[in-house]
Amino acid sequence: MLTVNDTALVIVDVQGKLAQIMDNKDALFHSLETMVKGAKILELPIIWVEQLPDKLGPTIPQISDHLHELQPIAKNSFSCYRDEQFVKALKDTGCKNVLVMGIEAHICVYQTVRQLLDAGYHVEIVRDAVSSRNGENRKLALTKLQQAGAVLTCTEMVLFELQEVAQGERFKQILNIIK
Repeated sequence: MLTVNDTALVIVDVQGKLAQIMDNKDALFHSLETMVKGAKILELPIIWVEQLPDKLGPTIPQISDHLHELQPIAKNSFSCYRDEQFVKALKDTGCKNVLVMGIEAHICVYQTVRQLLDAGYHVEIVRDAVSSRNGENRKLALTKLQQAGAVLTCTEMVLFELQEVAQGERFKQILNIIK
C-alpha cells in the first residue's frame, strides 16, 4: 500500500508542441491535471522535469499553473534518473515509492521507470496520465514496464489509496477534483 508519508510524484516532460500531439491528449491532460491537484491536496513531494525546455518549450499550463512554488528540472537525457539534480531531489524526499506520469511512455517514461526500479524504488505508473504519440507504443511500454516490476495504477485509484478514508477535508477536496 502506498502512503502519503513515503510517496513522491514525478512528472516527466509534458511540454509544448509534443504534448499537443499525444494519443488521446484531452483525457491525458485531464488526468495529469487531476493528479497534480490531488498530489498537492495530499501534500506529496512533486518533482517536475522538462526535456530540453529551450527546444521543446515549457510544460503545459494544465500542469504548470498548479506548480508556481516549484521549478522544473531541465534535463537532456531521456531518463530523469541520469540527471544528478533529479536523483538528489528524489533522494531528498525520503520516499521509496514513486508515482510516474508524463510523456512519452516508450522513451522518457520508460527509461526513467527502468532506472528507478534498478535503483530500488517501488514504482507505480499512473496509466491514464501517461501517453505517446502512438497508442501502440504506449501499450508496449506499459507491458514491458510491468514485466520489469513496475505497477500500473490510475488517477482515481491512487488518490483514494493515498487518502485511505472517506472522511475529512482532504477527502472532500479530492472528491471535488475527481468530479
